[in-house]
Amino acid sequence: MTAPSATVRAALRALLIAGPILAGPIVVGGVISAPVAAAETAAFVAGMGDVPVMPGLAAGAEEPLVFDKPNGRIVETVLHGRVERKAVLDFYARTLPQLGWKRAADTRFQREAEELRLEFANGTVRFVLMPR
Repeated sequence: MTAPSATVRAALRALLIAGPILAGPIVVGGVISAPVAAAETAAFVAGMGDVPVMPGLAAGAEEPLVFDKPNGRIVETVLHGRVERKAVLDFYARTLPQLGWKRAADTRFQREAEELRLEFANGTVRFVLMPR
């Protein structure tokens, strides 16, 4: 299976954003609420384009490190949240393949000429993107 083209990835990104709106009202504990606006439901990891932020994680005060090199880019971003490692890994194992990433190991994904690593420490998840 080949990685999806940039056009397909853009369409998938739009679907991730629009998903809650397309799904209609949400029922929680018998209470019906309107769908949440797309801007409030979908965010992407800073500097990484189409890597979604898992609900429960948020960017801290740190700016992402971004280096553009002739053989590819290097990006490091840290997100914070009270989420379990297993939940994070399950979320990205489900969502990243829809965006063309293949799982290479428990915490590593590959797409085209890039590798994405997830590193965990003290309530943070570090996203490291680099050429492979």
